[in-house]
Formats: sequence, structure tokens, C-alpha cells
Amino acid sequence: MSLIDSVRVLGAMARITAPTLVEAARGSLERSTIDDRARWFGREVVRLLEVKLDSSGAEHVPPRAVVYMSNHQSHMDIPILYASLPSPTIRMLAKTELFRIPLWGRGLRAAEFVEVDRGNHARAVASIEQAARLIQDGVSIYLAPEGTRSRDGRIGALKKGGFHLAVGTGAPIVPVAISGTLAILPRGGKAMRVGQPVRVRIGEPIDVAGRELPSLMAQVHDFLVKNVENGAGKAG
Repeated sequence: MSLIDSVRVLGAMARITAPTLVEAARGSLERSTIDDRARWFGREVVRLLEVKLDSSGAEHVPPRAVVYMSNHQSHMDIPILYASLPSPTIRMLAKTELFRIPLWGRGLRAAEFVEVDRGNHARAVASIEQAARLIQDGVSIYLAPEGTRSRDGRIGALKKGGFHLAVGTGAPIVPVAISGTLAILPRGGKAMRVGQPVRVRIGEPIDVAGRELPSLMAQVHDFLVKNVENGAGKAG
């Protein structure tokens, strides 16, 4: 990726962060405004990086708050998914490290994104409770149940927190498989590559009523393995 492309991506981040902070300080920040900015940012990143995006399955998503669960390959997953997922209002559960980025972190908090500090159990529980309140208010939640980015694209073990959230609120789980973002920006990478194919596969919603956590976790894990590791969802 050229330096000018990197500057443009950072510029897109600033373009949504700066007004969000100003409006939050004035008490005039509206949820619908954040929705528009998040979708714009996702589509702008796709455009700037010339991503060859192939997304399917949006028709599966019901017109209610859901819990999206995807695999995690790269920081680029976030804008790609905002460009792909159909729910009008989506907020993300993200590791506390993202919230430490100057200004960007303040913007995330102002926009109702949920900070998860896995090193502090009480704060982690509070984060799940915050996400549950958002779901009850009609907001869909996106999270990556692996908890960390994959180094090689393979699916790791899934953590329970997101599944407790879905079962506790009754929100259906929508599994999402993403492949190709690892080639744009791998874990630990600094330079982004342009013109890469990315594939997003949105699965059918999983009803959580009466389900046990182990079976739900296995079902989501199997979907991700099938659509990422076994070739059904590989980009290219």
C-alpha cells in the first residue's frame, strides 16, 4: 500500500471521529448519525483499498436485533463487515486496546461501542451487561468470539461471553465467515495491500431458545470452519 493510501484511510477515520467527538461534547450526537458514519467508513475503506468484496447472505438476517459472530483475521474485518452487514444499527464489542488509540478511542465510546477488558473480570461482565442493554434497545451487536486475530486464517477456540449475551437476551446468533482480510493487513503488519479479494458469508440465524452453550458454540465453530478453512468461503 502506498503512503498516500495510508493517509487517506487515516483521513477517513478522522472524518468520522472528529465530528462524533464534537457532537458528543455538545450533547447532540444521535445514534442514526453514528450508523451512517460507520457504514460510510466501511464503504470508503473498501473503495480506498480497492477491495474486491464478495458478500452474500444478507437476506438471512431478521429485522430485529441480533448477535453477529464472525471469525477474526485482521483489523480490516471491522470496516469490511460494516460495509457488508445489513442491520441498520450495529455496535461492536472490542478489546480495550482499540480504545487506547488517541481520539479514536474516545470516538468509539461516544458512539456506544463496547469496551471489553478481558484482564478484569468485573469490567468484562459490565461490558456484557452494557451490550445486553443495547440489544434490548434494538441495537445489533457484532463480536469475534475467538477473542483475537488469527495468524494463519485458521479458526481458534471460541470464548463463551458472546454466547452468554445471546442466550441471556434471546437474540438470535448470526454467524459470519470472512476471508481475505488477512492478505490486506495481517496480525502485526504495518502496510496494507490494495486490490485484494475478500469474501463475506452471512449464515442463517440460530435460535438460542432452549439451547445449551456447548451446542451453540459447536454450531458457530462448524460454520466458520466450513466457510473459512474448508474452502467454501475462501476469497479469490
